[in-house]
Amino acid sequence: MSTIHSSAIVEEGAKIGEGCTIGPFCIVGSQVVLGDRVELKSHVVLTGDTEIGDETVVFSFSVIGEIPQDLKFKGEKCRTVIGKRNRIREHVTVNAGTEGGGGVTKIGDDGLFMAGCHIAHDAQVGDRVIVVNSAAVAGHCVLEDDVIIGGLSGLHQWVRIGKGAIIGALTMVTNDVIPYGLVQASRGELDGLNLVGLKRRGVARSDITALRAAFQMLAQGEGTFSERAKRLGDETESEYVQEIVTFITGESHRHFLTPGS
Repeated sequence: MSTIHSSAIVEEGAKIGEGCTIGPFCIVGSQVVLGDRVELKSHVVLTGDTEIGDETVVFSFSVIGEIPQDLKFKGEKCRTVIGKRNRIREHVTVNAGTEGGGGVTKIGDDGLFMAGCHIAHDAQVGDRVIVVNSAAVAGHCVLEDDVIIGGLSGLHQWVRIGKGAIIGALTMVTNDVIPYGLVQASRGELDGLNLVGLKRRGVARSDITALRAAFQMLAQGEGTFSERAKRLGDETESEYVQEIVTFITGESHRHFLTPGS
């Protein structure tokens, strides 16, 4: 039921779902698993222990599942798992995980990964994430649902980007970004909330008002950033604000980008 071009190489052991299309000069490794109706355009390389979900389309010259760019990697077993209905454009690279990072690089559903972007080892990427052209996501980063990473931006290893946050183009992010945050400037400044994204998702005006008030409290309230967040959690009934509180009080390997810093 699948269409495989005569010039493609599909190694013995690979599992191909129903209705897949594998274009010219693609290479599909022996441990690769393709869901149903996956499309590989041409010159795509899928290698290692890699799983691609239903209806994902991978464009030409992308390389997925190759070993990590980590000098500590010694050939241990590692995986790459990509969800359903993703669009992975030309020259995208997604590296497999490492033993020190949990062993798996994971991407959720319905994402768009534009030409030339890179997802490094052990990254955990949520649903409906957009990574724009030539952006680089370093090892162990976490991108929660509905995140947008602007073109030519870079995320430092171990950084977390909270749900619904947006990173402007040409931005270097070295610290965690709160959910629904707006980050821009060359060295990454938390410059407000992603109000456009919130409105597009139909978030109620009352929740947007609560988020605005929460941002002001985090920027100007008494005590440390963490103390303000905990106090905020005791005072709010907004689900969206609670998401910010949970994010700030959760485990982190980095500091936070804070308002006005």
